[in-house]
Amino acid sequence: ILRKNNGDSEAAHNVRVLGSGEQKVVLGHGFGTDQSVWKHLIPHLVDEYRVILYDNMGAGTTNPDYFDFERYSTLEGFAYDLLAILEELQVDSCIFVGHSVLGMVGFIASIARRDLFSKIVTVSPTPRLIIE
Repeated sequence: ILRKNNGDSEAAHNVRVLGSGEQKVVLGHGFGTDQSVWKHLIPHLVDEYRVILYDNMGAGTTNPDYFDFERYSTLEGFAYDLLAILEELQVDSCIFVGHSVLGMVGFIASIARRDLFSKIVTVSPTPRLIIE
């Protein structure tokens, strides 16, 4: 079950939107990294797509005050963050590219809101994650 977030998702996750294309591409980084892992890919996308970047809670310069151990003890918490970001940006359809565990987060989010995802691309997806 996806739980609601009580904050400003764009600010909490350092959301950046680049490019001006009609189709939206959302880039989700894996654990232990931040959105900077996509810096070499972005120049190849921004002419054709609107690229949405964000940091997972606890990564990059996200505000630790937003971190909730219960919420982020499962991948559903991260999936809800993704859905909240898409809702705040009024995204009605996107291609989601998820690296590592974010591949699984994309799958979970797409089960909850299939209408928001036209494609899901995974890069070295993590098939199982145990958070202790």
